[in-house]
Amino acid sequence: MCGFVGFIDENDQTYDHRATIVAMANAIAHRGPDSEGYFSDGRAALGFRRLAIIDLAGANQPLYNENRSLVLVFNGEIYNYQELRRQLIAAGHTFSTQGDAEVMLHGFEQWGEGVLDRLRGMFAFALYRPATGELFCARDAFGIKPLYYAVEGERILFGSEIKGLITHPRAHRSLNERRLAHWLCMEYLPDEETLFEGVRKLPAGHWLRWRDGRAECGRWFAPRFVPDASRSLEESAEAIEATLRESVAAHAIADVDVGCFLSAGVDSSLVAREAARIMEARTFTIGWGEGRFSELEAAATFARATGLPNEGCILGAEQFFASVPAVQYAMDEPLPNPSAVPLYHLCAMAAESVKVVLSGEGADELFGGYPYYQECLAFAPYMAVPVPVRRAASAAARHLPEGTHGRRFLLRGAHGLPERYIRLEYNFAWAEALGLLAPEVGARCAAAPAPWELTAPLFAEIVGSGKACGDAPDEVTAMQTADILTWLQQDILLKADKMSMASSLELRVPFLDREVFALASTLPAAQRVGRHETKIALRAAAARMLPQATAAMPKQGFITPLAQWLREEPWNAQVREVLSSERARRLFHTERLNALLDEHQRSACSHMKKIWSAYCFLIWHEQYFG
Repeated sequence: MCGFVGFIDENDQTYDHRATIVAMANAIAHRGPDSEGYFSDGRAALGFRRLAIIDLAGANQPLYNENRSLVLVFNGEIYNYQELRRQLIAAGHTFSTQGDAEVMLHGFEQWGEGVLDRLRGMFAFALYRPATGELFCARDAFGIKPLYYAVEGERILFGSEIKGLITHPRAHRSLNERRLAHWLCMEYLPDEETLFEGVRKLPAGHWLRWRDGRAECGRWFAPRFVPDASRSLEESAEAIEATLRESVAAHAIADVDVGCFLSAGVDSSLVAREAARIMEARTFTIGWGEGRFSELEAAATFARATGLPNEGCILGAEQFFASVPAVQYAMDEPLPNPSAVPLYHLCAMAAESVKVVLSGEGADELFGGYPYYQECLAFAPYMAVPVPVRRAASAAARHLPEGTHGRRFLLRGAHGLPERYIRLEYNFAWAEALGLLAPEVGARCAAAPAPWELTAPLFAEIVGSGKACGDAPDEVTAMQTADILTWLQQDILLKADKMSMASSLELRVPFLDREVFALASTLPAAQRVGRHETKIALRAAAARMLPQATAAMPKQGFITPLAQWLREEPWNAQVREVLSSERARRLFHTERLNALLDEHQRSACSHMKKIWSAYCFLIWHEQYFG
């Protein structure tokens, strides 16, 4: 696990390219404190910061092929690198290191872009050809590792973190105001743009090529579910057990100590249990002083039952609020998911003992773990009602009082899945987000497509690809696929990468493995989600592998006491000061922000997500534009 930065700028020699690439790399030094390396030829520059995991003494980057016609900087891990290395040696390639990154270099020589389909792992990389000035970059199938780029005329900047790009002396730094309403609704942008004007993120499963001063992008992987109804639930559970066991073993390969994150849930418990079969796996848990929110005791109970060493720590409100600026800076883009803060502290704790941790991200998206997937089953019969009737019922429901039983169902039931996809208005409703913004900002945002217009093409593609494979996907499958393409990479994996790398810790995710997905994608929807249960097949596997109490643990996410803290002093006053600041007044109707905080404080109605979104954005804005 490492980080890299780079640029190609052959027409501007008015600044020091070498000093610039060093400064860009220093901005992401936390990703690789063990060593650094640079390449510069007057046209391009590459910088690398290394966190040494495999081949500790060697494998420093940039790496070169035998005749130095290719230069590589690489972030990630290739878990099948030993097999690929043997194939490449047999084909005549000569290796100078024992690491996995060099497999990428010679693999590209041997197979070109076809090497991507052979890689099992998490990665982002940049390959530069000095003779022609061409650049080829790519990102792993699920977006576990980040890759950003910015094209400014005939200059391209690229790297593992935005803070590295904007360190370049010619980089343009401004807020992408016209996308702010989208961000308020979804807490991320579901496409390639970021909240930095002109800075883009290469999507998961995509490549980028730069030549002759132009960039082009293409897709090399798209997730597809192709259910196989011939396998029984018992057979699926048995296959999951074997596949996950093999994936954890592959993800545990390292020349340094490896640990596991452990919550009270099924996903991390499965990973930790399998890790314990092959090594002395230390586990790490974080919790709260408020016992009803904390997973510490449940995790410790599981650890004792399975013989796993467990280290826990308690996070209080003072630490939580004090670390928000550091969290938002580390994140690059603002992320108001409250679980980012405890993850930041959990990573810092684990980094004191190990360099690598295994975690359970991805299981919910692959195996159907979110309770809102069950809404698709509830809506299915209602979707057979003619559209005009459903729209009339929705219009009538608007006149019912908030909280009336069935009101939300009727309101959302007027629409098909692309319009009622739950991530579209995850924090604020579209109209509410527009109304919250200062007039000029709101007007710019209102000219942009509504959230459901952004994701409609995505759902059309999902349905179209399903038909091409022989059958259109059901709504559960379509929503899972949409989550893999948006929520998973823009929220869950962004948080996992940035919070772990802030502490120079490598976080690996055995569920997001090509072999695990190959199996998960064949599970019929009925083995993923039912009316009364989620992750049905995965839980059946867990029943074979874990204590019964852990295997049956319901999905609850990482619950925080934040809603309670926002009603208490001094935290309420601290948040109010930020929401009322001059910075806030330039972008928001601050009286509306404070009205949300007032109502949250004096009533049982919770506006925690909305308040925290605005607060985190303003803290992030201060870090990057203050």
